[in-house]
Amino acid sequence: MPEWLVLTLAMLAACVVVVVITLLRHRRAPEDEDPSETPDVIEYMTMWIGVVYAIVLGLAIAGVWEARSTAQDHVQAEAQALHEISERVRVYPPDVRDRIRADVNAYVGHVVTKEWKEMADKGEVTERGGELLGRLRADLTDYEPTSDFQAQAYQPLLDQMAAADQSRNARAESTGATMPGVVWFGLLAGAVITIGMVFALQIRRTPRELVLAGLFSALIAFLLFLIWDFDAPYSRGITASAEPFLHLFPGIP
Repeated sequence: MPEWLVLTLAMLAACVVVVVITLLRHRRAPEDEDPSETPDVIEYMTMWIGVVYAIVLGLAIAGVWEARSTAQDHVQAEAQALHEISERVRVYPPDVRDRIRADVNAYVGHVVTKEWKEMADKGEVTERGGELLGRLRADLTDYEPTSDFQAQAYQPLLDQMAAADQSRNARAESTGATMPGVVWFGLLAGAVITIGMVFALQIRRTPRELVLAGLFSALIAFLLFLIWDFDAPYSRGITASAEPFLHLFPGIP
């Protein structure tokens, strides 16, 4: 099911639930009930519950957005390190240079065509990707420089290899959801309590109140969906992309 359709259904469902409960409550309310007699303490509590929940939602959105940005940084760092390796091996003999560049291209091609889909579907990197990166490391480290110029390039190449490996490990660790289950419980429970407090104010079924209650519940549904969408940096709607690989290695299919 498309992400936009899930969002639309969630917002519509939140509006419908609030409006239906309001209408049912109005039908069952005593004839002598006076909405103007809502105690001041309930209004005060409702206000503060809304404020606290808004802060929690804001922190949750900031957290998942930061995790998504960090995941994209891992991709950029990995692609840049591999690009540096591919460029700096030009000082090596042609056969060694071509072999190392072929290793880099094979690894990048696997990442953008197969591993990325595996990350989106299963939330994990592939063993084949690790094997290709290991082959690149072996070809890079096993070569013995034959000149001072090559020796000067050797250690920086090893540093870039370590940076690529570290970025891949960081990418692998950030493929899953970032929000713990207990936080989701708090967010969902807070949404129920916050929307439920609307009925503590003895909301009636006037068009203005129904519209405001529906928009309020739809807004909360939208924010919760936004958190869920950002929660898995490589799997859902607005995700970290493989664009750095495609930009630095335009010849990769």
